[in-house]
Amino acid sequence: MSTVARDATRQNIFKDMKHIKFEDTISHQCGVTMSDSVEARAIAEYKDQDPDVTVTYQPALIRIDGEGQLEFKMSEISEFLGKEMTAETFEVNSSTHYGRMVRVDDDTIILFGDMEAMRSYIE
Repeated sequence: MSTVARDATRQNIFKDMKHIKFEDTISHQCGVTMSDSVEARAIAEYKDQDPDVTVTYQPALIRIDGEGQLEFKMSEISEFLGKEMTAETFEVNSSTHYGRMVRVDDDTIILFGDMEAMRSYIE
């Protein structure tokens, strides 16, 4: 282990409660973790074209993370994949998600990192 790495592990990444402000804990991130599959790889590769999206490949999982909101259009993913992608198939491949998920219609699933932005879809 390098000296830099060893020194970095000795740093305390946790703050004392007196130094934490509520505003610092708010995140507008959202994302989905998918089981690695042909469909999940196509979704990840398609979303990876967006510079505001981060795709992380792990041995059996793929994470797709974004700020604000992530929109998944089944018709666009279908075209990229070369076969039909349905919202149901998307949900089956999703192991978990964070943020608020809204299935707008049979073609669109949106993940929101901000509760206020999502309200118009549920009222």
